[in-house]
Amino acid sequence: MTAYKHAPNRSLRRRLAVVGVVAAGGLLLAACGGNDMGGMDHGSGSSASATATQNAGDNPAPGAFNDADVSFAQMMIPHHEQAVDMAKLAEGRASDAEIKTLAADIEKAQDPEIQTMKSWLKAWGKPESADESMPGMDHGSSGMDHSGMSGMMSDEDMKKLEAAKGTEFDRMFAEMMIEHHKGAIAMAKDEQKNGRNATAKKLAADVVKSQSAEVEKFEKILDRI
Repeated sequence: MTAYKHAPNRSLRRRLAVVGVVAAGGLLLAACGGNDMGGMDHGSGSSASATATQNAGDNPAPGAFNDADVSFAQMMIPHHEQAVDMAKLAEGRASDAEIKTLAADIEKAQDPEIQTMKSWLKAWGKPESADESMPGMDHGSSGMDHSGMSGMMSDEDMKKLEAAKGTEFDRMFAEMMIEHHKGAIAMAKDEQKNGRNATAKKLAADVVKSQSAEVEKFEKILDRI
């Protein structure tokens, strides 16, 4: 009787053992599957990091930036654009050889800088004009009037310059460009003081150096014409 009672218990224990082995095997397979998926996740994460690094490398003004950097680019773009417009007027109007040379130098230097600053704003996700980020403003009209900006010429000033020729143009151009350059220098010095982006601050330093030198040249021209 005792043997009869214990026999079924031994059989039951064997079955439980088999079930336990199968369950353990299932858990092991699940664990392996989880590791494989984890490996796939890590792989995709590495790919995303590589893409992010590549994009960062394409940034024309990498690193941190602040509102001063954005304002510098947004204001300097129309400022440079007007200087280029003024320089283009020299062709066919200026009579002084040095005025012609300086006008060509201004156009050659500032036109590429305009494109450079536009690329910064695009990379930073900011509009090219400060007016575009100010709600409730008439962008159609305000975007054209920058005469209140430091050193900017009014529409009337530009019309006078366009109508002048010869020595009159040379003197007017020199006087206006001195004022224009001083406005740009002030804006650049503000960027050097308050900006954060290294690339923007480097351009600001270049503006201060190059335009200060041109101001001196224009002043000397005024002394002799």
